[in-house]
Parts: sequence; structure tokens; C-alpha cells
Amino acid sequence: MLSRQALLRSMRTAAPQRAILSQTRSFAAPAAAAANETIKPPVALFGLDGTYATALYAAAVKTSTLEPTAKALGALGSLVERDPKLSTILSAPTLTAGDKGAIIAELEKSVGAPGETVRNFLRTLAENNRLGLLGGVCSKFGELMSAARGEVEMVVTSAQQLDNKTLSRLEAAVSKSSYVGQGKKLKVTNTVNPDIVGGVVVEIGDRTIDLSVSSKMAKMNKLLTDVL
Repeated sequence: MLSRQALLRSMRTAAPQRAILSQTRSFAAPAAAAANETIKPPVALFGLDGTYATALYAAAVKTSTLEPTAKALGALGSLVERDPKLSTILSAPTLTAGDKGAIIAELEKSVGAPGETVRNFLRTLAENNRLGLLGGVCSKFGELMSAARGEVEMVVTSAQQLDNKTLSRLEAAVSKSSYVGQGKKLKVTNTVNPDIVGGVVVEIGDRTIDLSVSSKMAKMNKLLTDVL
């Protein structure tokens, strides 16, 4: 099992950012840095939350706890997303050591048995006064897992929630297209935006297919304006 100290070193050596490097000089041993280099993340992430997510990914790989760690991070991310007050509390600059301990205990309780890797990760965030990054780290960790699983994210935006049959038909159609590489699998998410009026907007990676009624209306209005 990866020790809490090893995870702390991993967090502080995952990216060449000045804030991390200043701490690394005091805590990270050359052997630990060399060990980190042997685990290459499936995709490069940026930002401090990306740094922590990448280090956590490496720690989970080393301890063979990748899937349970991903499950716990998914639950924590959902928790932060659902509760805006929690984000405010996590970002408070006046948290005492006792406050942080109580917060971590509640977070662990909310996701059941998070495992030692996630437990060490939460304690490391607390020690570095970075609990406010939790939501971002969870999101970035999800990106790493999607890349590791060969998933391509497809976000379908509709005016109303789509039923499973419609989503399955869209997924089947897109899976056979050139938008999805060979050996990849789609991870479909349906978001609702009443402003599009009707139809759908499909986003796959950096590509967007706009089949919304609002888009067609905008094009029609522009055509009429140009003609008149």
C-alpha cells in the first residue's frame, strides 16, 4: 500500500509548476521522482487540479486501486457539484486543522469506504490548504480515466431530457461514424438547455454538430436579413 508520505511526494512532483517545485525541494526524494516517471498518464492535464489528478492517478496505478479510486472520486465529484455550500466551505481560507479533519471525515463517510489511496489524497489536499480544488481534481481524474478506458465523450444537448431509446439510437449512429476512432467507445451524456427550442446539439471531443431548432432559426433570420 502506498504510504501517505509517498503520496504527498507524488503530489508535489507531478508537474513543473513553481508552487509545487518549492515544496518538492523539501519533501521529494530523487527515487520517488524516478518512480513517478515510470507511470505515464493517458493524457496530459494542466492546472493545479490537473497536477493533483495526475499524481493521484499514478498513486492508484501503483497500488492497483485505479477502479475503486475512480469510483470514490466520481462520488466525491458528484457531492461537490450537488452542494454549492460545500464548495464554499472547502475553499474557506480560515479552516483550522480540526475543521479539515472533520470535513475529511464527513467526505469519507459520504462515499463509504474510500480506500487508503483516496484517504491519503484528501489528507494531502488538507495539509496543502487545497481542499477547494477537490471538485476540479475529481473532474480531471475523470478525464484521465476516460482516456485510459479508450472512451470518447459525447455530450448531447436537447431542449428536454431524451429517453434511453433515442440516446441509444444516437450512440449507435455516431459509433459507426468517423467521429469515433477504431477501438474507442462512446461515453454519452445528455444535458438539457431549453434555449435550443428543439432538435439536438452533439459535441464529440472538439467537434460540434448543431442540429438545434434555434440554430436553424438563426440561419433563417440571417438569410432574410441579407435578402431584405
